[in-house]
Amino acid sequence: MENTVTNVMAKVFDEVEASWEEEVRFLQELGRFPSTLGNEEPIQRFIADFLEKELKLTVSKVIPDPEKLSSHPGYSKPEWSYENRPVVVGEYRASGEKQGKSVIFQGHIDVVSPEPTSTWSYDPWGSTIVGNKMYGRGIADMKAGVVAMIFALKAIRSANVELSSDVLIKTVTEEECTGNGALAAIEEGFKADAALIPEPLGQQGLTAQVGVIWVRINVKGLGAHTERADQAVNAIVQSYKMVDALLEYEKELNNRPKHEAFAQHPHPNNINIGKIHSGDWPSTVPSECTIEARVGFPPGVNPQEIKDELKAFLLKAAEKDEWLRENPPEISFYGFHAEGFAIDPNQDLFKTLEKAHQVVEERPLTTASFTGTTDARFYNLYYDIPSTCYGPTGASLHGPDEWVDLESVKRVTKTYAAFLLEWCKYKA
Repeated sequence: MENTVTNVMAKVFDEVEASWEEEVRFLQELGRFPSTLGNEEPIQRFIADFLEKELKLTVSKVIPDPEKLSSHPGYSKPEWSYENRPVVVGEYRASGEKQGKSVIFQGHIDVVSPEPTSTWSYDPWGSTIVGNKMYGRGIADMKAGVVAMIFALKAIRSANVELSSDVLIKTVTEEECTGNGALAAIEEGFKADAALIPEPLGQQGLTAQVGVIWVRINVKGLGAHTERADQAVNAIVQSYKMVDALLEYEKELNNRPKHEAFAQHPHPNNINIGKIHSGDWPSTVPSECTIEARVGFPPGVNPQEIKDELKAFLLKAAEKDEWLRENPPEISFYGFHAEGFAIDPNQDLFKTLEKAHQVVEERPLTTASFTGTTDARFYNLYYDIPSTCYGPTGASLHGPDEWVDLESVKRVTKTYAAFLLEWCKYKA
């Protein structure tokens, strides 16, 4: 029996090798889609066609409906439309008696802006290959993982191996904000016994992640021509006090007792001042300044608690300033309402992933806690579907010259294939 397993796996790995150049070209194609927020439809159409025509999967498209999702505890409030922005689900449905367990492979195709592109050495939408690296916005985070999960199933199908349980391939929108794409697909009934998400963690398994909210702070000033600036109130200058308060809150968060999953991390709860908008003329004192920030917080804490606490903290800081006391900032939240989680690695999902990892990497699987958020939270927190992340090696995520190591993409493709053979089982 062991020889049969070895022979089947070798046959599938041979298919990964045989289709490697096609896999690289497919990744290059995905990298050339500028699939930023609101611009995901073309890449989703491309992927849906591939899943249907090349993998012979049953393909569905799901459009998130805020009205249907709004009562869900994992829902995040958007400020944009979902029209023509589908989530794609490809279904491999095993025939006959189910012997293994079903699985979801889920990757996000939305990417953050590459601006300013002047800081890049390569075209962020060019999928440039230099040596063993491919460069581009979203190449590592996480189009390479998406390609690996698709081509792992493709290799199994090309090897004429029939899996004994179902596989769902999901490419979702809005992982970089809200997570409503993943949530919508689950709520439509696309569920399984486990979910594996190919985040670029350098072939490590994810066991914990922080929670995340986005906050918007609108600071009022008293505008004027600069000839009377001494009698005006500059909203930009007033906003400094709110920036300082955010950084003070960050210190307070990190001075609290740490969640055990982050006990060894020196600074797990990060606050990022991500956007500042103000002014429209150099010779006009601005009347308004808007700050937008991302706030991380420990697992086990309700996002609403952090929102309430942060709002009170900022308003208390405003009380110390004469202008802000009389003209308090307007504080609101949008885009992310994400709870953190920690998952026990002593369960079948991790055991199977480690077995597959060892076959390819010939070393034990390591696990890590993540100071960001991923869509794995939905499965673990709300649906009792164990989920982790495991993906290729890359760097400069959200920064200039983002890249992925292509050799790691090939190895991860094989690991996913080995995982499918073990988790779903197959018909001899």
